[in-house]
Amino acid sequence: MPTLSRSDYRTLVLAALGGALEFYDFIIFVFFAVVIGQLFFPPDMPDWLRQLQTFGIFAAGYLARPLGGIVMAHFGDLLGRKRMFMLSILLMAVPTLAIGLLPTYAVIGIWAPLLLLALRVLQGAAIGGEVPGAWVFVSEHVPQRHVGFACGTLTAGLTGGILLGSLVATAINKLYAPAELLTEGWRVPFIIGGIFGLVSVWLRQWLHETPVFREMQERQMLADELPLKTVIREHRPAVILTMLMTWLLSAAVVVMILMTPMLVQKLYGISAAIALQANSIATLFLSLGCVVFGALADRYGAGRVLVAGCAMLGVTSALFYQQMAVAPQNINGLYALCGFFVGVIGVVPSVAVQSFPPVVRFSGLSFSYNVAYAVFGGLTPVVVSMLLPLDPSAPAHYVVALSVLGMLIGIYLWRKNRAVEPG
Repeated sequence: MPTLSRSDYRTLVLAALGGALEFYDFIIFVFFAVVIGQLFFPPDMPDWLRQLQTFGIFAAGYLARPLGGIVMAHFGDLLGRKRMFMLSILLMAVPTLAIGLLPTYAVIGIWAPLLLLALRVLQGAAIGGEVPGAWVFVSEHVPQRHVGFACGTLTAGLTGGILLGSLVATAINKLYAPAELLTEGWRVPFIIGGIFGLVSVWLRQWLHETPVFREMQERQMLADELPLKTVIREHRPAVILTMLMTWLLSAAVVVMILMTPMLVQKLYGISAAIALQANSIATLFLSLGCVVFGALADRYGAGRVLVAGCAMLGVTSALFYQQMAVAPQNINGLYALCGFFVGVIGVVPSVAVQSFPPVVRFSGLSFSYNVAYAVFGGLTPVVVSMLLPLDPSAPAHYVVALSVLGMLIGIYLWRKNRAVEPG
């Protein structure tokens, strides 16, 4: 494990903890979508329409990500990383707490779904600034040779937020009867998330501005025009590279972590309880994999690690879906193995961060990552669903195809950096 100073470790822990709680706040909505649909729309509305509108409000958070990320990155490049790092978590915590306290349709009528939509948009703007902002923040704090480990650890914190949401949702559903869940139980995870988010805002005050940004301030090297304008004009290769890597990241997470529990129930008749339990195990191994692959990138170079990790991601994804058809009793071990190799995404942020110069780093990463995630993250479920009737193994084949893309990117990076990569 890389040797970092006590200050570096404190920065990583506080950043990863805040990222986990913020991602929990963003994702917890989907675990209670059915209950929210019942409470925030007219009772006489057809069930399919209610669910469509509920998931539409959930999706609004994703659509708000690029705009929120671009705006916050703009000020992050001009005013400082720390200010935006604190603002992003405040902008997530307050709407999450407000959702937990929001009156339902029975109390305020049409205002209930409208207010819910507005709060969800604020959450999306916050996560759009948090993810790239956190990667930039930690990468500019640690020594250059440890950027992979730092970004991998931060990514593990973000994926840990998904696991935390799953565990809290499971606990709430066990503690509350269905009737109690509708009256008060559904509010608890949002209120908890909002309170913990506000605590994270307080904790982040102990973080310091990054040395890289302070040096740019002292030397008066900050951008003298709109940072995004500079990114689009002068750094298009870095934008394309980051967008392609984000496609790989979104395919691995959306298909193998978010969609697979539902798909194995539908395709192979595996019970919901078993599928969700296996998913929790896979998400835990995903977080571990992010740290491991990030550290390996520091030691052996991102290119080599991407080639090897993506090869194994493709192999384990195909193996998982092939085995579920004949040996579903092995789901826990196979899903854990697959989840670990999904952790190769922990290499992506360190490569993306170092693809842009410090003066426009936040804007370049935020624009490339958020736009690509909005497009590919949004289209992936649609594409996989459309392919399923033609190919029952479509989820695995989609991930295999993106794993090949990841290997090609790895080969490109390997050749490009052969002279400077360690080992």
